[in-house]
Amino acid sequence: MAKSRINNNIRALRFHHGEMTQQELADKVGVTRQTIIAMEKEKYSPSLELAFRIARVFNVSLEEVFSYEPNEQEK
Repeated sequence: MAKSRINNNIRALRFHHGEMTQQELADKVGVTRQTIIAMEKEKYSPSLELAFRIARVFNVSLEEVFSYEPNEQEK
């Protein structure tokens, strides 16, 4: 069974917000830099609360940060 994916635009948003570092974003949302790295590489899906905190840092909607790609069986 193919795994569903949560894609994100975190890296692009960091760049467009004053070239914010991974550490700066991590500090703003209360996680480690390694967590931000894992999310950017799409190896980690954040909790709903963390997803909202990230969107709030960039002052954008949740959908502008994250998108959901269902697997073939869910389509």
